[in-house]
Parts: sequence; structure tokens; C-alpha cells
Amino acid sequence: MSEWVTAVRRELGLEDAVDADALVDRILDLTADVAHGVSRPAAPVTAYLLGLAAGRAADLTVTTNDFAGVVSRLAEGWDADSERGVAADEQAERG
Repeated sequence: MSEWVTAVRRELGLEDAVDADALVDRILDLTADVAHGVSRPAAPVTAYLLGLAAGRAADLTVTTNDFAGVVSRLAEGWDADSERGVAADEQAERG
């Protein structure tokens, strides 16, 4: 997989943008959490959304790790009724 990630980073012009070794495990953990806690099809969509959110930030590595942690916790508690139906701008209600 390392070869694949290196090739994709090169093709997308991201060689210097992120440390792939540091993020691959985090992204794999995130997609596993989403696949098991929400649904398998939600995993790649979530990874894409995480990339969009991180791309808007100044420090991609820190932001990606922070966002991945938030999303992993959301996915792990997804079956809890209290997590569903709370708007994103009402984070305080999530606990």
C-alpha cells in the first residue's frame, strides 16, 4: 500500500503536503470505525469529507488527526439514539 499512496501523492502533487506514513494508519482506523459503527459504504465517503475539511485548514496533519478523532468518536457512538438528529452546529448537545 505504501507504493500506492506514494504514487497517488505524486500524481496529485501532494508529496510535500502531508506525511503519508503518519496519516495512513489514522485514516485506516477512521474508516474501520465508520465501516463498523455506521456502514461500509460510509467509510470512503467519510474519508473524502475528512480530506475536504482538512484541505481548508492551515496545518493538514494536525487538523486531519483532530478531525479523524472527532469523526471516529461519532461513528463509535452512532448506534446511540442520542447521537442522531443533533445538528452539527449544536455540538454542545452531543456531550
